[in-house]
Amino acid sequence: MKAVLMPAVGPADVLQLQEVPEPQIRTPTQVKVRLHAAGVNPVDTKVRKRGLFYPDALPAILGCDGAGVVEAVGSSVTRLAPGDEVWFCNGGIGGDPGNYAEYTVVDEGVARLKPKRWNFEQSAAAPLVLITAWEALFDRAQLNAGKTVLVHAGAGGVGHVAIQLARLGGARVCTTVSTQEKADFARSLGAEYCILYRDQTFIQAIGRWTEGRGVDIALDTIGGEVFQQTLSAVAHYGDIVTLLDPGTDVQWVDARNRNLRVGFELMLTPMVRDLPQARAHQGEILDRCAAWIDEGKLQIELADVLPLEQATQAHLRIEEGHIQGKLVLKTS
Repeated sequence: MKAVLMPAVGPADVLQLQEVPEPQIRTPTQVKVRLHAAGVNPVDTKVRKRGLFYPDALPAILGCDGAGVVEAVGSSVTRLAPGDEVWFCNGGIGGDPGNYAEYTVVDEGVARLKPKRWNFEQSAAAPLVLITAWEALFDRAQLNAGKTVLVHAGAGGVGHVAIQLARLGGARVCTTVSTQEKADFARSLGAEYCILYRDQTFIQAIGRWTEGRGVDIALDTIGGEVFQQTLSAVAHYGDIVTLLDPGTDVQWVDARNRNLRVGFELMLTPMVRDLPQARAHQGEILDRCAAWIDEGKLQIELADVLPLEQATQAHLRIEEGHIQGKLVLKTS
């Protein structure tokens, strides 16, 4: 089969399209999937530049997100059958092979029936960002109806689905964006208030929007100084969840005085630490989201769909930044 290999840590041009053996079912609960599309996420570029989560895992196939058709099933598989169309987040970080390939093998508890309303490219774009946003908002911050929520980078991959999930949870949402075009996009997804951060200070803008109270929940998708500043934009006894390592120089005084609850979200943890129950929960998240998608309540924005051999170009575009939505590789 064709696959994009990462033979070494390095720049985007280390990625190589090669012929490799097809993966085979190894355990009774696995299914073999003919991949039709693979999502490209910022974590893919970080793993390529910094190294895999597992030692001695090179060469590796990147790509956590995939969608395709089940071709074969293990002897104990009960939920899926050949011909089923599935989506999932699995592999791509140095353990199981990723999805920049024509085939993959995953456990039946991880692979879930994809939304009927979406094609393979849409379905491959979504699992990692949907699970990330869901866990951050509902599991970490315990979002419920009536809360006010700040989503940073509301036109980005995680941000644009987080806006929708927060709205479906009954929250009022504000977001930061870089351009008026992205503000219009975020509003179309349900954002009530869009802050063009290049034109105004988001802390002051949130103060005006919340009449000085601050937001109940903040989702930090940027890190660094933005995380530090966001601590002052959250209401007393509120929640801030970050997708990144805040670093060692954070000044926590305001967070402590406000009695904030600080949460961390890394949706890869169940894969890295081999936590079956947490992986099952992530599968349930995809099932819940699929139901909303098929009801027309949730959408994914595709920035572009590229052929598999253009994986290098996809990585370069992510590293350039400011992509609206998601990039996808068409694998077959």
